[in-house]
Amino acid sequence: MLSLERSFRTLITVALTTGVLNAVCAALPNKQLVYCSEASPMGFDPSQLFNGVDYAAAGRTLYDTLIRFDRNTLALKPSLATDWRVSEDGRVYTFHLRHGVKFHNTPWFKPTRDFNAEDVVFTFERMRNPNMSFRRAYPTESPFWTISGFNKTVEKIEALDPYTVRFTLNTAYAPFLPYLTAPSASILSAEYSAQLLKAGKPSDINQYPVGTGPFIFRKYIPDATIEFNGNPNYWNPADVKLAKLIFSITPDAKVQVQKLKTNECHVISAAPLEDIPALERNPDFNYLAAPEFSIGYLAYNVTHKPLNDVRVRRVLDRVIDKKAIIDIVFKGRAQVAVSPMPPLQWGYDHMLKDMPRNFERARMLLAQAGYPNGFSMALWTLPMPRTYNPNPRLMAEIIQSDWKKIGVKAKIVTYEFGEYLKRGMKGEHDTMLIGVGGIRCGDPVNFFNPWMCDALSGTNFSKWCFKPFERLLGQAARTLDRGERTALYLRAQKIFKRQQPATPIAYPFFYHIVNKKVTGFRVDPFGTVSFAGVGLR
Repeated sequence: MLSLERSFRTLITVALTTGVLNAVCAALPNKQLVYCSEASPMGFDPSQLFNGVDYAAAGRTLYDTLIRFDRNTLALKPSLATDWRVSEDGRVYTFHLRHGVKFHNTPWFKPTRDFNAEDVVFTFERMRNPNMSFRRAYPTESPFWTISGFNKTVEKIEALDPYTVRFTLNTAYAPFLPYLTAPSASILSAEYSAQLLKAGKPSDINQYPVGTGPFIFRKYIPDATIEFNGNPNYWNPADVKLAKLIFSITPDAKVQVQKLKTNECHVISAAPLEDIPALERNPDFNYLAAPEFSIGYLAYNVTHKPLNDVRVRRVLDRVIDKKAIIDIVFKGRAQVAVSPMPPLQWGYDHMLKDMPRNFERARMLLAQAGYPNGFSMALWTLPMPRTYNPNPRLMAEIIQSDWKKIGVKAKIVTYEFGEYLKRGMKGEHDTMLIGVGGIRCGDPVNFFNPWMCDALSGTNFSKWCFKPFERLLGQAARTLDRGERTALYLRAQKIFKRQQPATPIAYPFFYHIVNKKVTGFRVDPFGTVSFAGVGLR
């Protein structure tokens, strides 16, 4: 179970002194950019991150990973590792690390050395080994370690010398390198963790972050703002073109638009879709959009009756008017979803089809399942817009209306985002609107692992554990040939469709509305926000 410490709600107002602030900003362009973020992060500890809000506020801002994806070609490229090699059997990965990388200098931590192999070993050993001293002192779980499958495959992490690290796996694992690009695989400071351990404050790693990334944490007022300074010592100086970066936490999409128009925010990502045509015509803004490695879906909690009956799940699935949702909720700016992964992802099954909507047939099948008069249950929906669900309440109301036609009464329920996820991971819901993105690794495994048995206490919101599905995905992950893997994923998608643990609803476009004074901002197909290389005219 994910530690409740992830959802810290206490006020953190750690301000830099004026002298330190001026010193930090002096070497950078005197520019401040404000981003309207749709929700508060659940923390700043990379190992605990698992949603786009967290990734933007921490993973892509404060930290670096060993390797990353090129946003244009989606090829793997160096980051904190300059190069790597893989053994012929696919079990041993050796990384050579970048020299001269500095950790952030903050009021709560003054590094005495540069980044090295010790930091890489600490970062991953902390997730791998529950008996590691820091993990014992701060016993949090890492959703990433399980979702990535590293819990079953990573056998050993070793520092061969100060700038060489070796990972040994117990089997070939095709998604290993892609998963190392995930924000949750960001590298922490072993020296900082030792300081926190000695002071008896290990949980501060989630509240007072230290990384090597392009921005340095300054202060956080929950549900209000997060403030960062540009990192003047960043190893890639071209990525730092701002003295200050502010996240203005603004859950209401309408308010985001107003802040954009009044120059209170330079970038927004949650404009109501009905407002986009006017914003596109506005000469002060750019509308940036691209297909996203993402899917919005409805999870059925198969541990709750009558959703434990696959016949009931199939009936609920087949009466949902997905086209109406695309037309009304997404204003046509999305594609009807059928598979649990999007067409943008290699391995997608283009032959998979939904059953035709037929209410009379659905009522008959529901009666055969033992519910001739229908039943009642809860339908959970998100508290704020997401790219995979730009109007959560409206989407829930459309589904509620469709189900009512077959006698199923759904009560719409929502919570604050952090509470929504926490309760969902506990399995308190009957049905739950949620989504998943390829932000973790851009590999098909990313879209299937949320339904693996290991994720039952985490992001497996369907609480569905189906061994034939599990075995098939395990085989695919151990297969290095992409053609063979594709064949296995095609079979997995068919099993998913037959078992219906969830209803895929929409493949969205990821979009932002950006003030034309902003330079270098690009849409990330993995559904996060990065301000590396972003500046202001």
